[in-house]
Amino acid sequence: MKYSYDIEGGERREAEKKPPIVLVSKGKIYAYLFISAPVIGFLVFTFVPSLYSLYGAFTDWNGLGQMNFIGLDNFKALFKDEYFYKAMYNTIFMMIGIPIGVVLSLLLALALNRGVPGTNVFRVIYYIPVISSIAAISILWQWAYNGDYGLVNQFLGFFGIKGPNWLQNVHTVKPALIIMAVWKGLGYTMLLYLAALQSVPKTFYEAAKLDGANALQSFWYITLPMVKPVTFFIIVTSVIGGAQIFTEIDVMTPNGGPEFSSASIVWYIWQKAFGNFQLGYASAMAVILGIFIFIVTYIQFRLNERSRFDMD
Repeated sequence: MKYSYDIEGGERREAEKKPPIVLVSKGKIYAYLFISAPVIGFLVFTFVPSLYSLYGAFTDWNGLGQMNFIGLDNFKALFKDEYFYKAMYNTIFMMIGIPIGVVLSLLLALALNRGVPGTNVFRVIYYIPVISSIAAISILWQWAYNGDYGLVNQFLGFFGIKGPNWLQNVHTVKPALIIMAVWKGLGYTMLLYLAALQSVPKTFYEAAKLDGANALQSFWYITLPMVKPVTFFIIVTSVIGGAQIFTEIDVMTPNGGPEFSSASIVWYIWQKAFGNFQLGYASAMAVILGIFIFIVTYIQFRLNERSRFDMD
């Protein structure tokens, strides 16, 4: 950069002046400030509490008194706890709704992707449950599942079917919760699939049609592979979310359902921690749940890598 200076005799000359050395630009400082907010939030609200919970799993902490180190006693106790196994089984069983929701949302997205009239209206209708309060939805479905005046049994009554008391029956409480979970998440996964379908190049289908492929073959060899990243994302996040199901259970079946048949593992952790004040024991269960989620997610990523394909 050139600068002009006044010198004696009124003469002027131009001199080269190097710009000041800036170690970190303002843009980078602002960027680091924005990045630091979620990082600090993660450290304060997730990482540090996780470490604290990990240490608590080896203590007899009741949430108020001193934390006494007891080694593996909590883990030995929970592996002999029949309710722990029952809660884990219930949690895994209710994940049956994940593949059901994936298939239904994909079919729904395929239908809306055909440009039927009122597509935007259907998008809004299906997405309303996603943004609604889970507690409010749980109360609504609790009323719908009521055995005496519930909407579900009234509907079945038109066909001469006498429905059960869904949430008070050992055999129907888990399917009832699965149906509600599928209904609530349908709009979210449908929108993801719809965005993925609209990003598939039309030339692929035109080329397949020229080669004589029918609609089913186009779906199997073009649509499914192209939406596979979305399917992987939905399954991974759904499994992680399904392993942590809590609010629906606590609102609709506050006692864990008949014979503990709807109690999820997070609900059981909550009961042990804040119902029985066994925070050390609850921390041990949280550690097992964290390991379970890590292993399942790792397996999913490995399977996805093996089936990865490159588009030429």
